[in-house]
Amino acid sequence: MGKKTFYYARVSSKDQNENRQIEAFKKLGADDRDIYIEKESGKDIDRPVYNVLKNSILRAGDTLVVKELDRLSRSKEDIKKELEYFKENRICFKAMDIPTTMANFPEGQEWLKDMVNNIIIEVLGSMAEQERRKIKSRQQEGICAARDKGVKFGRPRASLPSNWHEVITQWGAGEITAVRAMELTNTAKSTFYNLVKRTNDKKMGKNYNLVKRENKEPV
Repeated sequence: MGKKTFYYARVSSKDQNENRQIEAFKKLGADDRDIYIEKESGKDIDRPVYNVLKNSILRAGDTLVVKELDRLSRSKEDIKKELEYFKENRICFKAMDIPTTMANFPEGQEWLKDMVNNIIIEVLGSMAEQERRKIKSRQQEGICAARDKGVKFGRPRASLPSNWHEVITQWGAGEITAVRAMELTNTAKSTFYNLVKRTNDKKMGKNYNLVKRENKEPV
C-alpha cells in the first residue's frame, strides 16, 4: 500500500463551521474521502474521530495535515506527545500555519526540519495553551459577573402548588398522610419535603410548625 495523505479538521462545537479548513485542504488537492471532520473541544486529545484516524487509519509513511496547530490540540503537552508519536511511527505531520512543516527538505537534512519545527511548535503550542486558559478564565469571569447580577445557574427551584398552604396545613395537623398530600399537590417525595422545609422557613412569612413525619407514617 502506497503512502497516503490524510486531513484532519476540528471545530469546538456543533454550531461552528469547518468549511474554512476544508477549503484550505482542497487547495492542497485533498480528496473528500481523506478528510476527517470532528466537532469536539481541543482541551485534550481524547476525541473519537481523531483516535480512529490515529490508531486505525494512519500508517508508517503517511502524512497528516491540519489547518492550524491548535486543531490538533490546545494543550502544549498533548501536542508534544502526539508529535513524538508521529515521529516514532514514521508519520509525517504538517500544520499549514507552520510553513516549515509543509516544506520538503533534501534527503539527509531531515534533522534541520525537525530542529526548526520543534522550536516553532514549542512557541505555538505555548500560545495555544495560553489561549485556552484565557478562554476558561473569561468564562469563569462571565459566570461570576452574571451571579453578581442575580442570574441563577442550575435547576430552578420548584414553585409552590396553588393549594399548597391548605394541604400542608391538613398534613401538619395529622388530618392526611404525606402520600395524600403529595397526591393533592402533585409533587414527588423529594420535592414535597423540600417545599415543606421552605414553608417552615420564617422567610416564607408563615410557620406551620411542621415536622418531618415520614418516620411516623408510611409514605
